[in-house]
Amino acid sequence: MDETALKDQARTRLNTGLRDLWYPVVASWEVAEAPTGVTRLGEKIVLWRDGQGKVNAVEDRCPHRGARLSMGWNLGDRVACWYHGVEVDAAGRMAAVPAIGRCEAEKRARNRTYHVIERAGAIWLWFGNDGSEPAELTLPEEVNGGEWEAILCTAHWSCNYRYAAENVMDPMHGAYLHSVSHSMAEGDKTATMRARATDHGFVFEKTNQSGINFDWTEFGATGAYWQRLSIPYRRAAGPGGSFGIVGLVTPVDSTNCRVFFWRCRKVQGWQRDAWKFLYRARLETLHWDVLEQDRLILEGMDDDAREHEALYAHDAGLVKLRRLMEAEALKQVTPKVEA
Repeated sequence: MDETALKDQARTRLNTGLRDLWYPVVASWEVAEAPTGVTRLGEKIVLWRDGQGKVNAVEDRCPHRGARLSMGWNLGDRVACWYHGVEVDAAGRMAAVPAIGRCEAEKRARNRTYHVIERAGAIWLWFGNDGSEPAELTLPEEVNGGEWEAILCTAHWSCNYRYAAENVMDPMHGAYLHSVSHSMAEGDKTATMRARATDHGFVFEKTNQSGINFDWTEFGATGAYWQRLSIPYRRAAGPGGSFGIVGLVTPVDSTNCRVFFWRCRKVQGWQRDAWKFLYRARLETLHWDVLEQDRLILEGMDDDAREHEALYAHDAGLVKLRRLMEAEALKQVTPKVEA
Protein backbone atom coordinates (compact mmCIF):
# COMPACT_ATOMS: atom_id res chain seq x y z
CA MET A 1 0.00 0.00 0.00
CA ASP A 2 1.45 3.40 -0.96
CA GLU A 3 1.97 6.18 1.58
CA THR A 4 -0.89 8.37 0.29
CA ALA A 5 -3.43 5.55 0.55
CA LEU A 6 -2.19 4.72 4.04
CA LYS A 7 -2.59 8.33 5.18
CA ASP A 8 -6.10 8.45 3.71
CA GLN A 9 -7.03 5.30 5.65
CA ALA A 10 -5.54 6.77 8.83
CA ARG A 11 -7.53 9.98 8.36
CA THR A 12 -10.75 8.01 7.92
CA ARG A 13 -9.98 5.86 10.98
CA LEU A 14 -9.25 8.97 13.03
CA ASN A 15 -12.43 10.79 12.01
CA THR A 16 -14.75 7.83 12.64
CA GLY A 17 -13.05 6.62 15.83
CA LEU A 18 -9.82 4.99 16.95
CA ARG A 19 -10.00 1.29 17.79
CA ASP A 20 -8.54 -0.85 20.57
CA LEU A 21 -10.39 1.29 23.11
CA TRP A 22 -13.36 1.08 25.46
CA TYR A 23 -16.03 3.70 24.76
CA PRO A 24 -19.11 4.60 26.83
CA VAL A 25 -22.05 4.26 24.45
CA VAL A 26 -25.12 5.09 26.59
CA ALA A 27 -26.00 5.80 30.20
CA SER A 28 -27.06 2.65 32.06
CA TRP A 29 -30.61 3.92 32.56
CA GLU A 30 -31.11 4.10 28.77
CA VAL A 31 -31.15 0.29 28.43
CA ALA A 32 -34.14 -1.16 30.26
CA GLU A 33 -36.62 -3.78 29.03
CA ALA A 34 -36.87 -3.01 25.31
CA PRO A 35 -33.93 -3.43 22.89
CA THR A 36 -32.04 -0.16 22.37
CA GLY A 37 -30.47 0.75 19.02
CA VAL A 38 -27.47 3.10 18.76
CA THR A 39 -24.85 4.06 16.21
CA ARG A 40 -21.30 4.34 17.53
CA LEU A 41 -18.07 4.59 15.51
CA GLY A 42 -20.26 4.29 12.43
CA GLU A 43 -21.58 0.87 13.53
CA LYS A 44 -25.26 0.09 14.22
CA ILE A 45 -25.59 -1.79 17.51
CA VAL A 46 -28.49 -3.23 19.50
CA LEU A 47 -28.26 -3.41 23.30
CA TRP A 48 -30.55 -5.35 25.61
CA ARG A 49 -30.62 -6.81 29.12
CA ASP A 50 -31.13 -10.49 29.80
CA GLY A 51 -33.13 -11.92 32.71
CA GLN A 52 -30.29 -11.24 35.15
CA GLY A 53 -29.89 -7.62 34.02
CA LYS A 54 -26.66 -8.26 32.09
CA VAL A 55 -26.27 -6.09 28.98
CA ASN A 56 -25.65 -7.76 25.61
CA ALA A 57 -24.56 -6.00 22.42
CA VAL A 58 -24.58 -7.28 18.83
CA GLU A 59 -24.75 -5.80 15.36
CA ASP A 60 -28.19 -4.22 14.86
CA ARG A 61 -29.09 -6.13 11.72
CA CYS A 62 -31.35 -9.12 11.26
CA PRO A 63 -29.35 -11.72 9.27
CA HIS A 64 -32.52 -12.66 7.40
CA ARG A 65 -33.37 -9.46 5.52
CA GLY A 66 -31.40 -6.73 7.27
CA ALA A 67 -34.14 -5.13 9.42
CA ARG A 68 -33.10 -3.41 12.66
CA LEU A 69 -33.20 -5.86 15.55
CA SER A 70 -33.65 -2.91 17.92
CA MET A 71 -37.19 -2.54 16.55
CA GLY A 72 -38.07 -6.02 17.81
CA TRP A 73 -38.51 -7.78 21.17
CA ASN A 74 -36.32 -8.68 24.10
CA LEU A 75 -36.59 -12.44 24.79
CA GLY A 76 -34.00 -12.46 27.57
CA ASP A 77 -31.05 -14.36 26.12
CA ARG A 78 -31.89 -13.18 22.59
CA VAL A 79 -33.76 -10.55 20.56
CA ALA A 80 -36.48 -11.24 17.99
CA CYS A 81 -36.84 -9.29 14.75
CA TRP A 82 -40.14 -7.46 14.29
CA TYR A 83 -40.16 -8.25 10.54
CA HIS A 84 -40.33 -12.08 10.58
CA GLY A 85 -39.60 -13.07 14.19
CA VAL A 86 -36.06 -14.33 13.52
CA GLU A 87 -34.23 -14.65 16.84
CA VAL A 88 -30.58 -13.65 17.35
CA ASP A 89 -28.69 -14.46 20.56
CA ALA A 90 -25.88 -12.68 22.40
CA ALA A 91 -23.27 -14.66 20.44
CA GLY A 92 -24.61 -13.23 17.17
CA ARG A 93 -26.19 -16.55 16.10
CA MET A 94 -29.57 -17.12 14.47
CA ALA A 95 -31.05 -18.92 17.46
CA ALA A 96 -34.43 -19.63 15.84
CA VAL A 97 -36.45 -19.06 12.65
CA PRO A 98 -40.03 -19.46 13.94
CA ALA A 99 -41.70 -19.10 10.53
CA ILE A 100 -40.45 -22.50 9.35
CA GLY A 101 -39.83 -24.23 12.65
CA ARG A 102 -36.42 -25.55 11.66
CA CYS A 103 -33.78 -24.01 9.42
CA GLU A 104 -30.24 -24.92 8.38
CA ALA A 105 -29.22 -21.28 9.00
CA GLU A 106 -29.89 -21.60 12.72
CA LYS A 107 -26.95 -21.58 15.13
CA ARG A 108 -24.61 -19.85 12.71
CA ALA A 109 -22.87 -16.74 14.01
CA ARG A 110 -23.70 -14.00 11.52
CA ASN A 111 -23.72 -10.79 13.58
CA ARG A 112 -20.76 -8.95 15.05
CA THR A 113 -20.71 -9.07 18.85
CA TYR A 114 -19.22 -6.67 21.39
CA HIS A 115 -17.57 -7.06 24.78
CA VAL A 116 -19.58 -5.12 27.37
CA ILE A 117 -18.75 -3.54 30.73
CA GLU A 118 -21.23 -1.61 32.87
CA ARG A 119 -19.43 0.87 35.10
CA ALA A 120 -19.85 4.35 36.60
CA GLY A 121 -23.46 4.55 35.43
CA ALA A 122 -22.59 3.90 31.78
CA ILE A 123 -22.46 0.97 29.36
CA TRP A 124 -19.06 0.56 27.69
CA LEU A 125 -18.21 -1.41 24.55
CA TRP A 126 -14.82 -2.57 23.34
CA PHE A 127 -14.13 -1.55 19.74
CA GLY A 128 -11.21 -3.75 18.76
CA ASN A 129 -8.90 -3.48 15.79
CA ASP A 130 -8.81 -6.69 13.73
CA GLY A 131 -10.42 -8.76 16.47
CA SER A 132 -8.12 -7.69 19.30
CA GLU A 133 -8.96 -8.79 22.84
CA PRO A 134 -10.19 -6.13 25.28
CA ALA A 135 -7.68 -4.20 27.35
CA GLU A 136 -8.22 -3.59 31.05
CA LEU A 137 -10.37 -0.50 31.65
CA THR A 138 -9.00 1.71 34.43
CA LEU A 139 -10.90 4.91 35.18
CA PRO A 140 -9.88 7.94 37.27
CA GLU A 141 -10.57 7.66 41.00
CA GLU A 142 -13.35 10.25 40.81
CA VAL A 143 -15.66 7.81 38.97
CA ASN A 144 -14.72 4.64 40.86
CA GLY A 145 -16.88 5.32 43.90
CA GLY A 146 -15.11 5.25 47.25
CA GLU A 147 -14.61 8.77 48.57
CA TRP A 148 -16.14 10.40 45.48
CA GLU A 149 -19.69 10.93 44.31
CA ALA A 150 -20.02 11.11 40.51
CA ILE A 151 -23.09 12.20 38.55
CA LEU A 152 -23.13 11.36 34.84
CA CYS A 153 -24.34 13.88 32.25
CA THR A 154 -24.47 12.85 28.58
CA ALA A 155 -25.59 14.54 25.37
CA HIS A 156 -25.49 14.30 21.57
CA TRP A 157 -23.37 16.91 19.79
CA SER A 158 -23.47 17.44 16.03
CA CYS A 159 -19.72 17.77 15.52
CA ASN A 160 -16.78 15.47 14.97
CA TYR A 161 -15.72 13.89 18.26
CA ARG A 162 -12.17 15.21 17.90
CA TYR A 163 -13.39 18.81 18.24
CA ALA A 164 -15.09 17.90 21.51
CA ALA A 165 -11.92 16.24 22.86
CA GLU A 166 -9.71 19.13 21.73
CA ASN A 167 -12.05 21.61 23.39
CA VAL A 168 -11.34 20.01 26.78
CA MET A 169 -7.58 20.24 26.17
CA ASP A 170 -7.93 24.04 25.86
CA PRO A 171 -8.15 25.49 29.41
CA MET A 172 -7.94 29.06 28.11
CA HIS A 173 -11.39 28.98 26.54
CA GLY A 174 -12.93 28.86 30.02
CA ALA A 175 -11.91 32.47 30.73
CA TYR A 176 -13.71 33.67 27.60
CA LEU A 177 -16.51 31.34 26.46
CA HIS A 178 -17.55 30.59 30.06
CA SER A 179 -16.65 33.97 31.55
CA VAL A 180 -20.14 34.51 33.01
CA SER A 181 -20.33 31.02 34.50
CA HIS A 182 -20.93 30.77 38.25
CA SER A 183 -17.70 28.74 38.52
CA MET A 184 -15.42 30.19 35.82
CA ALA A 185 -15.81 33.95 36.16
CA GLU A 186 -12.62 34.46 38.17
CA GLY A 187 -8.95 34.78 37.29
CA ASP A 188 -6.66 36.22 34.62
CA LYS A 189 -7.53 36.18 30.93
CA THR A 190 -3.84 35.93 30.02
CA ALA A 191 -1.71 32.88 30.75
CA THR A 192 1.49 31.04 29.97
CA MET A 193 0.87 27.34 29.37
CA ARG A 194 2.96 24.21 29.69
CA ALA A 195 2.58 20.45 29.19
CA ARG A 196 4.01 17.85 31.56
CA ALA A 197 4.00 14.10 31.21
CA THR A 198 2.19 11.69 33.54
CA ASP A 199 2.37 7.90 33.80
CA HIS A 200 -0.61 7.49 31.47
CA GLY A 201 -0.74 10.72 29.41
CA PHE A 202 -0.09 14.38 30.09
CA VAL A 203 -1.35 17.50 31.87
CA PHE A 204 -1.70 20.87 30.13
CA GLU A 205 -1.79 23.74 32.61
CA LYS A 206 -1.42 27.45 33.29
CA THR A 207 1.88 28.36 34.94
CA ASN A 208 0.78 31.70 36.40
CA GLN A 209 -2.52 30.64 38.00
CA SER A 210 -3.76 27.64 39.96
CA GLY A 211 -6.89 26.89 41.95
CA ILE A 212 -8.85 29.84 40.55
CA ASN A 213 -10.51 28.83 37.27
CA PHE A 214 -10.29 26.09 34.64
CA ASP A 215 -6.50 26.12 35.10
CA TRP A 216 -5.44 22.64 33.97
CA THR A 217 -6.68 19.62 32.08
CA GLU A 218 -5.38 16.07 31.90
CA PHE A 219 -5.45 13.42 29.19
CA GLY A 220 -5.14 9.75 30.12
CA ALA A 221 -5.03 6.50 28.15
CA THR A 222 -5.89 3.54 30.38
CA GLY A 223 -8.01 1.29 28.17
CA ALA A 224 -10.07 4.36 27.21
CA TYR A 225 -9.15 7.94 26.32
CA TRP A 226 -10.39 10.12 29.17
CA GLN A 227 -9.90 13.72 30.22
CA ARG A 228 -10.02 15.28 33.65
CA LEU A 229 -10.13 18.79 35.07
CA SER A 230 -11.00 20.62 38.26
CA ILE A 231 -13.02 23.79 38.88
CA PRO A 232 -12.54 25.54 42.27
CA TYR A 233 -15.81 26.11 44.10
CA ARG A 234 -16.75 28.62 46.75
CA ARG A 235 -17.96 27.33 50.12
CA ALA A 236 -21.52 28.37 49.21
CA ALA A 237 -21.54 25.59 46.59
CA GLY A 238 -21.69 22.97 49.33
CA PRO A 239 -19.30 20.36 50.74
CA GLY A 240 -16.50 18.57 48.95
CA GLY A 241 -13.99 21.17 47.82
CA SER A 242 -13.19 21.55 44.11
CA PHE A 243 -15.62 20.34 41.50
CA GLY A 244 -14.06 17.60 39.38
CA ILE A 245 -15.05 16.68 35.84
CA VAL A 246 -14.10 13.45 34.06
CA GLY A 247 -15.02 13.47 30.38
CA LEU A 248 -15.02 11.04 27.48
CA VAL A 249 -16.33 11.50 23.97
CA THR A 250 -17.60 8.68 21.75
CA PRO A 251 -17.90 9.05 17.97
CA VAL A 252 -21.30 8.39 16.44
CA ASP A 253 -20.00 8.93 12.92
CA SER A 254 -17.65 11.44 11.26
CA THR A 255 -19.91 14.43 12.02
CA ASN A 256 -21.66 13.49 15.29
CA CYS A 257 -20.61 12.38 18.74
CA ARG A 258 -21.91 11.56 22.21
CA VAL A 259 -20.26 13.33 25.13
CA PHE A 260 -20.09 11.86 28.64
CA PHE A 261 -19.20 14.08 31.61
CA TRP A 262 -19.06 12.88 35.19
CA ARG A 263 -19.51 15.75 37.68
CA CYS A 264 -17.59 14.74 40.81
CA ARG A 265 -17.00 15.87 44.38
CA LYS A 266 -15.08 14.24 47.22
CA VAL A 267 -17.86 13.67 49.75
CA GLN A 268 -18.89 10.90 52.13
CA GLY A 269 -21.72 10.19 54.53
CA TRP A 270 -24.35 12.89 54.94
CA GLN A 271 -22.29 15.25 52.78
CA ARG A 272 -22.75 12.89 49.82
CA ASP A 273 -26.53 13.19 50.13
CA ALA A 274 -26.29 16.96 50.63
CA TRP A 275 -24.15 17.35 47.52
CA LYS A 276 -26.47 15.21 45.37
CA PHE A 277 -29.48 17.23 46.52
CA LEU A 278 -27.72 20.55 45.93
CA TYR A 279 -26.56 19.46 42.49
CA ARG A 280 -29.99 18.35 41.30
CA ALA A 281 -31.82 21.30 42.88
CA ARG A 282 -29.52 24.19 41.96
CA LEU A 283 -26.30 23.43 40.10
CA GLU A 284 -27.28 21.00 37.35
CA THR A 285 -29.05 23.62 35.23
CA LEU A 286 -26.06 25.96 35.53
CA HIS A 287 -23.71 23.20 34.40
CA TRP A 288 -25.89 22.33 31.42
CA ASP A 289 -25.71 26.02 30.43
CA VAL A 290 -21.90 25.73 30.31
CA LEU A 291 -22.11 22.56 28.19
CA GLU A 292 -24.52 24.30 25.85
CA GLN A 293 -21.97 27.07 25.28
CA ASP A 294 -19.41 24.44 24.23
CA ARG A 295 -21.93 22.67 22.03
CA LEU A 296 -23.01 25.83 20.21
CA ILE A 297 -19.41 26.84 19.47
CA LEU A 298 -18.36 23.41 18.21
CA GLU A 299 -21.49 22.74 16.16
CA GLY A 300 -21.02 26.13 14.49
CA MET A 301 -17.55 25.19 13.25
CA ASP A 302 -17.13 23.78 9.74
CA ASP A 303 -16.16 20.12 9.48
CA ASP A 304 -12.86 21.18 7.89
CA ALA A 305 -12.16 24.04 10.35
CA ARG A 306 -8.99 22.24 11.44
CA GLU A 307 -7.50 22.77 7.98
CA HIS A 308 -7.73 26.57 8.21
CA GLU A 309 -6.41 27.26 11.71
CA ALA A 310 -3.94 29.89 12.94
CA LEU A 311 -2.82 28.30 16.21
CA TYR A 312 -0.73 29.87 18.97
CA ALA A 313 0.98 28.79 22.22
CA HIS A 314 -2.23 28.20 24.19
CA ASP A 315 -3.14 25.48 21.68
CA ALA A 316 -0.14 23.28 22.50
CA GLY A 317 -2.30 20.92 24.56
CA LEU A 318 -4.76 20.17 21.79
CA VAL A 319 -1.91 19.90 19.27
CA LYS A 320 -0.21 17.32 21.51
CA LEU A 321 -3.45 15.33 21.74
CA ARG A 322 -3.98 15.64 17.99
CA ARG A 323 -0.52 14.28 17.18
CA LEU A 324 -0.94 11.41 19.63
CA MET A 325 -4.22 10.38 18.02
CA GLU A 326 -2.88 10.79 14.48
CA ALA A 327 0.07 8.53 15.28
CA GLU A 328 -2.25 5.90 16.77
CA ALA A 329 -4.55 6.00 13.73
CA LEU A 330 -1.59 5.45 11.38
CA LYS A 331 -0.37 2.57 13.54
CA GLN A 332 -3.79 0.92 13.47
CA VAL A 333 -4.16 0.94 9.69
CA THR A 334 -0.55 -0.02 8.87
CA PRO A 335 -0.42 -3.68 7.78
CA LYS A 336 1.44 -5.88 10.24
CA VAL A 337 4.56 -7.54 8.91
CA GLU A 338 4.75 -11.24 9.71
CA ALA A 339 7.94 -12.28 11.51
